[in-house]
Amino acid sequence: MLSDGIISLRALEPIDVDTLYHWENDPGLWSAGVTLAPYSQKQLWDYVNNYDGDIFSAKQLRLMIDLHPDCDNPDSRVTIGTLDLFDFDAANSRCGVGILIAAPYQRQGYGLRALELTSRYCREVYSLHQLHSIVSADNTASRGLFEKAGYSISGRLRSWLRLANRYTDAYFYQKFLQ
Repeated sequence: MLSDGIISLRALEPIDVDTLYHWENDPGLWSAGVTLAPYSQKQLWDYVNNYDGDIFSAKQLRLMIDLHPDCDNPDSRVTIGTLDLFDFDAANSRCGVGILIAAPYQRQGYGLRALELTSRYCREVYSLHQLHSIVSADNTASRGLFEKAGYSISGRLRSWLRLANRYTDAYFYQKFLQ
């Protein structure tokens, strides 16, 4: 388990199905990802139970973000978000990063902590050279988060994302780890 004493990043577990169901079926979050339709609980149950956490074979890794439990009550764990590593490319030593922090926990530094833990993990465990993310030009909060985490804009993708009935530009962010 990856932890900084405030948050922990952990593997996906069957207990996460209900949380994922809530997040994956929130149309307000669809513009930040690639989802265009709701998922059933069975689809998510199958996903979690057949999940391959080996980034080398699956080319992706989903981690759940938890607030560190109270020492006196280990059951006090609260899942506040999820972090995805995707498009893992061992040959070129890079990987994409996506992050979701649930609304009640946003703007409290948890996203930054998760990105910092992920950078350290990817550098130390996978010896990655870089991480990258594509962020909508309209998503100033996410852009600010990635910039605080040490990512830099390396390009602008014109008319890259469709949001409802319009297209918006996106920025390609990179962070070099080594």
